[in-house]
Amino acid sequence: MAASLENTFVREIETNKTDILKIHQLEVGDVGCVVWDAALVLSKYLETPDFDKGGLLKGKKILELGSGTGCVGIVAAYLGADVTITDLPDFVPLIKMNIEENKALIKGTTEAAPLTWGQDILSNNFHYILLADCIYYEESIEHLVDAILSHCQEDTEVLCCYEERTTGNKPQLQRTFFKLIDANFNTEEIPLEQHDTHFRSEDIHIFKFTKRKIS
Repeated sequence: MAASLENTFVREIETNKTDILKIHQLEVGDVGCVVWDAALVLSKYLETPDFDKGGLLKGKKILELGSGTGCVGIVAAYLGADVTITDLPDFVPLIKMNIEENKALIKGTTEAAPLTWGQDILSNNFHYILLADCIYYEESIEHLVDAILSHCQEDTEVLCCYEERTTGNKPQLQRTFFKLIDANFNTEEIPLEQHDTHFRSEDIHIFKFTKRKIS
C-alpha cells in the first residue's frame, strides 16, 4: 500500500436510517484501497428484509476477510454486530482510520486485525463471514478458500459478493474458486430481487455458503 493515509478521499454511504457512514479511500495504492461496487452491494444487502433490515445482525460475531477499507464490516458493526475486520497488515491502518471515523455511529464492536490467508487463524466462533470482491489473484484463491474453511463452524454462514469479470483470467479464477468451494460447502445464490432495491446489478452476485455436514 504505497499511499500515505494523509492522501485520502471519502466515500459517503447513506444507511436506511439516513445516517452517513464515511469511508476513507486512498488516492494511490493497491486494489484494496477503494470501495468497490461489490462491497456496496453486500453492505446494503445487510439492510434488506433478509436480515430484518439489519436487526438480525445485532450481537452476532462476524469476520470480514479481505476488507480493504473495512466498508462491509463497518456497516455490519453499525447494525449492531461484533465484527473483526481483517486484511493484510499493510491495510490495517486504513481500516482503523475508518473505524475511528465512524465510531459515533457504530452500535456493535469493531476490531481491525491483520490476517494472511492460509496462514493465520483468529477463531472459528463466527456466525457470519463476509467477503466482497476477493476473487482476484490466482495465487491467493486456494489460500482464500482455506481461510474461509478454517474460520467456519458448522452453522457459520458465508456471504460472498463479487463482480463477474470477463476479461483476462478472471473467468477461470471464478471457476476455480467455486470448484474449491463446492468441495466443502453447500452454495446458494441470493436472487437479484432480494438485493437492495438501488444497490444491485446483474453482474454483481451474492452467494451464501454453508459448510457441508459430514455424515
